[in-house]
Amino acid sequence: MKENNKLVVLFENQPVRREWDEKAEKWYFSVVDIIRVLTGSIDARDYWFKMKIRVKSDDGIELSTICRQLKLLSSDGKKYLTDVADVEALFRIIQSVPSP
Repeated sequence: MKENNKLVVLFENQPVRREWDEKAEKWYFSVVDIIRVLTGSIDARDYWFKMKIRVKSDDGIELSTICRQLKLLSSDGKKYLTDVADVEALFRIIQSVPSP
């Protein structure tokens, strides 16, 4: 695995997948991984799906438009298209996660 595609430990010793875009010169992080870490959700994919619907109905913002999809390595060893976001978009997504 290339150095720029490795898992990184960003939050509370939890792995987060990332990908470096040389052309844009920025990191893209797996949104589902970030959601899993921030919420503790067992099914972060479902949480992300429902969150996009909630934010669209509440704020009129489609979070999918600030993301892109890249093929990232999954736990089964295969690569799948995954929603990813750069740091700026991640801040917007994180603001949409309800906190106690």
